[in-house]
Amino acid sequence: MIKNVHGNTVDHLGESIVAGRWAAGSAIPPEPQLCESLGVSRTVVREAVKSLVAKGLVSTGPKVGTRVRESSDWNWFDPDVIIWQSKAGLTPEFLRDLQDLRRAVEPAAVRLAAERATPQDIARIEEAFAGMKRAVEQGGDYVTHDLHFHQGLLQASGNRMLVQMSKALAALLRTSFEISTSRPDGPRRSLPLHRAVLDAVIAHQPERAEKAIKVLIDGARQDIETVLASRRRLPQLNRPAPLLSRAA
Repeated sequence: MIKNVHGNTVDHLGESIVAGRWAAGSAIPPEPQLCESLGVSRTVVREAVKSLVAKGLVSTGPKVGTRVRESSDWNWFDPDVIIWQSKAGLTPEFLRDLQDLRRAVEPAAVRLAAERATPQDIARIEEAFAGMKRAVEQGGDYVTHDLHFHQGLLQASGNRMLVQMSKALAALLRTSFEISTSRPDGPRRSLPLHRAVLDAVIAHQPERAEKAIKVLIDGARQDIETVLASRRRLPQLNRPAPLLSRAA
């Protein structure tokens, strides 16, 4: 997606903050300096700063300027923040926080999905699973279908807050899926685990569904730990999801 001047300015400043160019508590350069270095107007800089305030990266105030906030204050559910962190370098701590979050949220959501899923919900999840299976067998974009599968489960919970969370979690989940997918034969091995979750939801068996999603999440955690131990390059979310080959 091509961004406008505002979007590019937000990206430049956000990436600089997340990469540690300006330490927490320090002030970013004043408006005139940013305008000159970025080649944009004061209006663009001010609007960009407002966006960063909304994302929790900076705070503003009279006589103190615009200051970088502690990373614990950043909005980690904002997809831009996740992408900036990916470009700066995903850390083991970040990825483990993600797995803890999945272990806390997804089992409860899937349990609700098994109780409440409508035929339309199940059809959407089935379609996503079919896309995953097709990517494994014929090659293609496995990660996007995997993401749609899990988002479909959250939406099938019928809980409006979980539905909103599914949108916020998209970039976070994609991180996990790309890492898991990078393991040899990972997608093929995960297919029956996904099928077990879906079958339990179709059968409206909450306990079985919750148990199945925990097996899937714990397998993903093991995959991530293996990749971290290998010191392999981690994915960057500003790039398209990798495609599987026919031999995957």
